[in-house]
Amino acid sequence: MFCTREELEARERQTLAPYAQKSGDSRGRAHREAPPEWRTHYQRDRDRIIHSRAFRRLEYKTQVFLNGTGDHLRTRLTHTMEVAAIARNIARALRLNEDLVEAIALAHDLGHPPFGHTGEQVLNRLMRDHGGFEHNVQSLRIVDELEQKYPRFSGLNLSWEVREGLTKHRSAAPSLPVRGRGRCPSLEAQVADLADEIAYYSHDLDDGLEAGLLDGASLSREVEVWQRAEQQVTAAHGRLPGGRRRYYTIRCIIDDQVRDVVETTARRLERARPASADAVRERARHLVGYSAERRRLNLQLRRYLYARLYFNPEVKHPNRRAAKMLEGLFRCYLAHPDEMADPPARRRARRDPHRAVCDYLSGMTDRFAALEYERLIGAAPVVRHRGRSAV
Repeated sequence: MFCTREELEARERQTLAPYAQKSGDSRGRAHREAPPEWRTHYQRDRDRIIHSRAFRRLEYKTQVFLNGTGDHLRTRLTHTMEVAAIARNIARALRLNEDLVEAIALAHDLGHPPFGHTGEQVLNRLMRDHGGFEHNVQSLRIVDELEQKYPRFSGLNLSWEVREGLTKHRSAAPSLPVRGRGRCPSLEAQVADLADEIAYYSHDLDDGLEAGLLDGASLSREVEVWQRAEQQVTAAHGRLPGGRRRYYTIRCIIDDQVRDVVETTARRLERARPASADAVRERARHLVGYSAERRRLNLQLRRYLYARLYFNPEVKHPNRRAAKMLEGLFRCYLAHPDEMADPPARRRARRDPHRAVCDYLSGMTDRFAALEYERLIGAAPVVRHRGRSAV
């Protein structure tokens, strides 16, 4: 006998905490559909996200280092998968809805443009007089409108709760039905948000070491998070060889952060005792978070990464070139919208050319953007770097 959605929903009610978001209590979808037979609503959402074109493109989008820089450096896709893994672990420990938190985590970066945060900054500047650009808002726009897969509606028609989770950083609210929505998102959305932070700081640290832009000696001197993790590794395993020691040190940093979030959040939930997921939404402040000590340690790590990695000339230089390419493509497509290879984008350009071009550019991979620049404009732009000219 197969397992039905109703049985899965009953299991959730038996095993999840009172304040977890149950799939059987979903506020539904913008377009009515028959419910899934053998999946919960959030499992259906997860599958739709994974099968989307926007998700597949994440493989060729920059995390920190431009795609193709190194075989072992993270892309936006590998980062997304790591966020989902961390988020599920935290949700499981707190008896929250793992399927909902995974769906939010898998969709959270769908709206990221090529060339990482540099691409986001460029598009936001170019769109300053036309609504701006923010990747979280763009993620919602993709799942609501830009994906074209189903016969009766645009977008993926995701559940209200997943879409709620995608608005966590927005500075300008898109049109999201908000009936009954309070001041906080669900605990599952809060977990996905914090898992993103745990993943990108820890794994950017790992990538910086892999690329040779960071070194263990300076980390041991300047970063307390690293010092503590190194001490744990040495106490448990002695002096491991270089690569294995680095990997296990990063693993300890992630484990300590996850443990801190679970223990801190559990204490807050015990004090607050929210009776339901909607009771969480009515709170003035998030319940999922770090302890004060862990926030202090993470702030020190953040400052180190900005000084030594994100602002490193070896990272900034190719990003400056990428910025020039995006600017050139933006102006070219505005002047020649028929050069956009996507028919829906060309149709949207008749109504709102700036937003249509922005949508098209933000959906590009690093590789496609570079090829389009070469096709339409010419060789990659030359920028000055440490007194030299380079492409």
